[in-house]
Amino acid sequence: MSVLHLLGTAGEGGAETYFVDLLKALNRAHLPQAAAIRGNAGREARLKRAGLPVRVLRFGGPIDILTRPAAAGFASLQRTKVALAWMNRAARHTPRGPWARIGRLGGYYSLKYYKGFDHLVANTEDIAEWIVGQGWPAGRVACIPNFAAVPPNASPIDRATLATPPDAPLLLAMGRLHEAKAHDISLQALAQLPGAYLWIAGVGPQEAKLKGLAEALGVAERVRFLGWRTDASALYRTADVCVFPSRYEPLGNVIIQAWAHGLPVIAAAAQGPAALIRDGEDGLLVPVDDADALAAGVHRLLADPALRARLAAAGARHVEAEFSEAAVVAQWKALFADYGAA
Repeated sequence: MSVLHLLGTAGEGGAETYFVDLLKALNRAHLPQAAAIRGNAGREARLKRAGLPVRVLRFGGPIDILTRPAAAGFASLQRTKVALAWMNRAARHTPRGPWARIGRLGGYYSLKYYKGFDHLVANTEDIAEWIVGQGWPAGRVACIPNFAAVPPNASPIDRATLATPPDAPLLLAMGRLHEAKAHDISLQALAQLPGAYLWIAGVGPQEAKLKGLAEALGVAERVRFLGWRTDASALYRTADVCVFPSRYEPLGNVIIQAWAHGLPVIAAAAQGPAALIRDGEDGLLVPVDDADALAAGVHRLLADPALRARLAAAGARHVEAEFSEAAVVAQWKALFADYGAA
């Protein structure tokens, strides 16, 4: 009896990357599962390489009347016991049937899309508490965090391939090129850090604006816009500091991944990062929208290798205790077992 995962977004982002990571982890734990996804050739190929049955569906807007019955047919074919909807669009198209419906929420989503669902899973305690505060029964809400795992062959890349001096301080920013991620703050901070380089990995609507800002600030020669990358582990292994200045961030998966790779983190104190990081113990927190504070914090880290090492080691311990693959997979399997799917 299988779990059917439904993902209705076509783009690339943190949630979409974690979707594939979790399905592969559950597959390694011998859980039968399948995926119904919106068209994305790379994602489809990665799932099929992992040996998972995949069906590509439209997952369109309100007038799409074909996706739900197609998903129901695929669910029946896979002998589904649990249909797990990843975010609102997938929830809208998750069919009723002789299976339980579970919603996976990585933010403060409108719960109207989950009406009639059997269970909701949040990836932070704060989101779980918010769901209950909206009137959802507490006994049907779980918090299961994202896990972080480092591939066994993860190694740094040659900085020369990205025209970056081998001895230059290197900052890494990961995330969509969107206002919420505040890459503009990273660029403003870089202007106060002579000699440092910044790699920004991600795609999104603000690419042209951010490149223009880099030119205006006089830092364009020290910034590399990497686009969407499939070698995130190599980037984490190459950088000296991870900067994460998001204005709005319910979780902060980049922080967890950086910790897992032994990379020290400095983040803006948005809701998710502030809940994850113990300031001065396993990372540094600075105020939201404060480029001066971000620059000062990065300078402090670059000037103190011992501090970087201490924060990175504490972050790795944090991951092992709360965000390891084994611990997170065990929680998902226990939930699925409650509905007869493990």
